Amino acid sequence: MNNVLRIALCTVLVFFSAVIETAGQQGKAALEQRSFGTTADGSAVTLYVLTNSRGMQAAIINYGGILVSLKVPDRNHNFADVVLGYDNLQGYVGDKTFQGAIIGRYANRIAHGKFTLNGKEYMLERNDGENTLHGGNHGFNKVLWQAKPVPGKDSQSLVLTYLSPDGEGGFPGNLNVKVTYTLTDNNELKIAYEATSDKDTVVNLTNHAYYNLAGQGDGDILGHVLTIYADRFTPVDQVLIPTGHLQGVKGIPFDFTRPTPIGARIDHDDDQLKLGHGYDHNFVLNAGMTSAPVPAASAYEPKSGRMLEIATTEPGIQFYSGNFLDGSITGKSGKVYKHRYGFCLETQHFPDSPNHPDFPSTVLKAGETYRTTTIYTFSVRHR
Repeated sequence: MNNVLRIALCTVLVFFSAVIETAGQQGKAALEQRSFGTTADGSAVTLYVLTNSRGMQAAIINYGGILVSLKVPDRNHNFADVVLGYDNLQGYVGDKTFQGAIIGRYANRIAHGKFTLNGKEYMLERNDGENTLHGGNHGFNKVLWQAKPVPGKDSQSLVLTYLSPDGEGGFPGNLNVKVTYTLTDNNELKIAYEATSDKDTVVNLTNHAYYNLAGQGDGDILGHVLTIYADRFTPVDQVLIPTGHLQGVKGIPFDFTRPTPIGARIDHDDDQLKLGHGYDHNFVLNAGMTSAPVPAASAYEPKSGRMLEIATTEPGIQFYSGNFLDGSITGKSGKVYKHRYGFCLETQHFPDSPNHPDFPSTVLKAGETYRTTTIYTFSVRHR
C-alpha cells in the first residue's frame, strides 16, 4: 500500500469514527411507554419516557401527571436524575408531599378553605389545618389523566387531559384541563397548561417537582446558587397565608436578585423564615403576567455544573427549600430524602388570590380559556 492510499484510508477511518462517536453522543430521539402498575380500582397506569437527540430524558406517568424522572448531563457528560420521587406507583399513591405532580385546581393555599365568587361563597376541602392546599384531599395529583403521546422531529410531547367535574373539591364548574409536556432537542422541558369551564371558577395550575441538580438523594440543596427575578415577595402569617402586603426583598434574606447560595441566609433570625421553617414563599416576578414566557429564576449546582433556568408567563413563583423533608421518605434507588434534599420553584398565580382582590386574578370566566406556559431549560457551566 502506497503512502497516498494509506493516508486516504486513515482519513476515511477517522471520519467514520467521528461520525459514530457523534451519533453515540447525540443518540436518537424516542417516545416509549410501559406499565407502571395499577390503581386500587384496577386502572392501568402508564409510564411515558421522552428522550431527545442529546440523551436528555423525561419520564411521566398518567397518574397525577407526575414527572417521575428527569435525566440531564453534568459538565463531564454524566447523566443523573435531578428530580425526587419514587420507584413505583405505591410510593406516589401514598405520597403527601406532591412529588413531581400536576397541581390543581388551585396551586398553593386558600385561606379557611373558602372564597366568594359572583356573590356566592364556595366551601372547599380543607387539608392543611383550616386551609385548602393544592386543591384539597383529591387534587389533580391523585387522579388518572388521559394520555396521548405525540412524537415529533425536534421534540417529543405527552398530552394529558382530565375533566374535573362540577363541585370536585368544592370548586364550581366542569373544568376541562389539558397539560402538555414537551421535551425539545434544546434540553428544554416545556409544560403548557390549558383549561375551560362551563361556570365561572378559579384556576391556578403548576408542577410540583423537587429538584436536586447534584442528583436526586445526593445531599442537600443548600449549596445551589439561586437567582429569582423578583424585587418583592408576599409575606405570610402563622399558617402561611399571604397577609396581602407586598414586601421588598432588598436588605433581607429574601433577596435573590443576585446569584446567592440557598443556604447563605436560610437560618437567619428572620420572622418570615421562622414561619416557613425556611423558604416557603411566593415571589412577585418583576415581569408580571406575560403572553410569552420570560426569565423567572435560575439555579446552579457548582460541583456538577448543572444549570436550570426557568421562564414563565405566570406572575409569581413559589420557592420552597424542602423544609419538611425529614428522612422519613425513601425515594428512588433507595435514596433517603433528608432535610432540604430538594427544592421547588413552582410557577403560579399568588396564593389565596380569590380572597385578595389586589392580587392578579385567578378567575376563569365560563367559555374563556386559561393558558399558561413554563419552560425549564437545562445546561452546564464549566469552571
